[in-house]
Amino acid sequence: MDSVVHFEIPADDVVRANNFYKNVFGWNIEKAPMPDMEYYMAFTATVDARGKTNQPGAINGGMMPRNFPGEYPVLVINVASIEDAIAKAEKEGGTVVMPIMLVGDFGRYARVNDTEGNTIGIWEDVKK
Repeated sequence: MDSVVHFEIPADDVVRANNFYKNVFGWNIEKAPMPDMEYYMAFTATVDARGKTNQPGAINGGMMPRNFPGEYPVLVINVASIEDAIAKAEKEGGTVVMPIMLVGDFGRYARVNDTEGNTIGIWEDVKK
């Protein structure tokens, strides 16, 4: 079974949103070292050396500037094969809304809309 491993929160004002989540929930939010993108890691739990949570059931996420009106938080699901997951989503009536992209040396990421118009992130860890 594939599980939720990450979330992403779009924000109109990233500094204001960062302060909200820090002050309300105690999250540690740090700017990610991504040269082509303004992205912040939202740590809701402690992590190991690879950045994975070491608390069962907890997930961390990210925050970035909102790209378009009506963009909402996205859950990210880890899969064994991103190509297989996309093919299954399309077969079941979903549509690709963000093609596969490489994220550093960590993994590959894409987004699909489900049959109800919800956007879901799909993540495949890089095999090492």
